[in-house]
Amino acid sequence: MEHGDTSDLDGSPAPHPEDAGAARATGLGRRRFAAALLAAATLRPTVTNSTRIEADPRVDPRADFAGREVVPSFRGPRPEGWAEEFRAEWSAYAQRYVMPDGRVVDTANRGISHSEGQGSALLFAAEANDLPSFERILGWTMRNLRRRSDNLLAWRFQPGLSTPVTDTNNATDGDILMAWALQRGAERFGRPDFAEQAERIARDILSVCTRRVASRLVLLPGAQGFERHDHVVLNPSYYIFPALLDFAALVPGPAWRQLVEDGLHLTCREGVFGRWNLPADWIEVSRDPGRPVRLFADRPPRFSWDAVRVPLNLAWGRQSSEPALRACAGFWTDPGHGGRLPAWVDLREDRLAPYPGHAGIQAVAALAGAARQPAAARRLPGVRDSTDYYGASLVLMARIARVEAQREEGADIRQS
Repeated sequence: MEHGDTSDLDGSPAPHPEDAGAARATGLGRRRFAAALLAAATLRPTVTNSTRIEADPRVDPRADFAGREVVPSFRGPRPEGWAEEFRAEWSAYAQRYVMPDGRVVDTANRGISHSEGQGSALLFAAEANDLPSFERILGWTMRNLRRRSDNLLAWRFQPGLSTPVTDTNNATDGDILMAWALQRGAERFGRPDFAEQAERIARDILSVCTRRVASRLVLLPGAQGFERHDHVVLNPSYYIFPALLDFAALVPGPAWRQLVEDGLHLTCREGVFGRWNLPADWIEVSRDPGRPVRLFADRPPRFSWDAVRVPLNLAWGRQSSEPALRACAGFWTDPGHGGRLPAWVDLREDRLAPYPGHAGIQAVAALAGAARQPAAARRLPGVRDSTDYYGASLVLMARIARVEAQREEGADIRQS
C-alpha cells in the first residue's frame, strides 16, 4: 500500500523506533508516495497500456496452463499444536490492532487503516478459524474501501475526516492479500461466496494492475501513477509469489505463472544491488529491453521496510534455492554487524541503519535463515514482541509461511 503522504518524501532515515514519535517510525520508510507519483504524472508523460490481460474461459479452472491440477499452497495439514499456538497469537494481534467493527489500525501511521492491513488481518482470521472476526473485517472493508469502478480497494482510510477516503487509487498488495484471504476463507469455512469474491478481485488484479513491458509481464503497485514514457516503477515486495500462483485456481490461464516468473527475474535476479546483492524497496524497469533494472530515483535506495517482504514471499513460496533469499539471509547474519540486525541498508553506499530492525524484521530474518539453517525458523518472535501493527503483521506472516513452506515443496515456481 505504498501510497500517500507526500510529507514523508524527504528521504531522511526513519528514527529509531524507541525515539520520540516512534509510533510513526516504520511508516516513514515505506508505503507513502503514490500521491507524489500522481502529482509528478501531470508534469511528465505517462503511458496507459490499454491491453487487458484476461483469463481464458476455455481452460479448466481446476488445472494450470500445463494441464496440472492447481493445488493451493495453503492446503494441507498443520503440525500438532499449531491451531492453539496461532489462535493465541491472533488473539493478541486482534486485541491490539482490530477494532470491534473490523477496522484494522496502523498504529505507526497516525491510526489510519488501509487495504494491506485489512487483507492481512483477514488472512490471519482465516488461519485462526475465526469466522466472526473474518466477517467483521470483510464487512468493514467492503463498506469503506470498495471502489466503484472495479472490484479492487481504495488503499487508505483516514478516520476523523469528513471524507475518510480521499484517494481512490488502489494498492495491489492489499488487493492480493484480500483475494488470497478470501480464497483461504472459502475453503476454511465452506463458503463459496468468499471464493466468488476472491475470483472477482483476482480477475481485476490481472486486468487492471498488470502490463507488458519489454516482453515481460509486470505487476504495477497500483492502477495509477506508476507508468512513465520510458519505464515503469515497481515494488518488489508486492509480488506475493504463492498467492499469485494460487490465483490460477480462481482465474485460470498462463498469466499468473508468467507474472511470477517475470517477477522473479526482475525483482530478485536482475533487480539486486549493493555489496550484499539485495532486493530494493522500489525499482525502475525500462521499456527498452537492453537497459538494466535500476533503483527508483525518487526514493531512498534501500533494502528496508518494503523489501523485507521479498525474502518473506520467497520463503513462503518455497524458493529456498533462490539467490535473493540466500543473499538476504547472508546479509542478516553478516558477522560484521556484530550480532545486530540492521533495520535497513543503503544499496548505493552500503551504509547501515544506526538502529536495529523490529520484531517483524527479526521474524523474516529467522525465516530466511532457514534456507541455510532449518532450525533458525523455529525461533520466531511473537506478536507481544512487536511495537506496532506492521511488525506484528510480519511476525504472523512469517509464522504462517514457516508452516506452509515446511511442507513438501512440490512443483517449483520456475517449472513449466
